[in-house]
Formats: sequence, structure tokens, C-alpha cells
Amino acid sequence: MTECNIMTNQTKCNCSYPCGRKGMCCECLHYHKGRGELPACFFPDEVERTYDRTIENFIEIHQNKK
Repeated sequence: MTECNIMTNQTKCNCSYPCGRKGMCCECLHYHKGRGELPACFFPDEVERTYDRTIENFIEIHQNKK
């Protein structure tokens, strides 16, 4: 298994919520999947800061881009 490159991941992570998973993408994905959400990196910065990470919000944002 490949080791997680936390430092590189942190530079690409747009999550503004302070938590212990920043840079640990697999843990972040599992956490949000269990809550029926998507992680911050799936959302534009202005939407990410609302903390509405629901799948419905993701779909709505991308449907409106047309």
C-alpha cells in the first residue's frame, strides 16, 4: 500500500474546518461518506465555507453550471 503524503495533500486541501483529518484524504473520505456527505475538495471555496457538504448541494451546484 502506498503511504499517504500528508504534506502534499495539505497544500491542495481547501477545507476550512479545523479537524485532525486535514491532509489524510482516505480518512476524510471515509468520514464524510459515513455522514452522507462529500469532502471539501469537491466544492468551490465559496461553497466549502458554508459547510454544506451534502450530496444534494453538490448536485445542485453542478447542475447550475450548465
